[in-house]
Amino acid sequence: MNTKLTLTVDKDVIDAAKKYAKSNGRSLSGIIEEYLKSLVQHKSEDSDFEISPLVQSLWGSVKPIPESTDYKEILAEELAKKYLK
Repeated sequence: MNTKLTLTVDKDVIDAAKKYAKSNGRSLSGIIEEYLKSLVQHKSEDSDFEISPLVQSLWGSVKPIPESTDYKEILAEELAKKYLK
């Protein structure tokens, strides 16, 4: 269930975040939700594995890939583009 959340954030940060979200085809709410999920998941996992700050900064920036994606077909197409110019 989705619940509305009100935040107070600097206007310049909001404007920049909206531009970032739009340029990446995502909603600002979706980006913030993914970030909050990553915080909760990282804190709740009891393991010795640590995620680097660089990887954490990229968390949620890649759109999910559909399960029906055929990776071998994509690889073959990209290799053909690269080597069969």
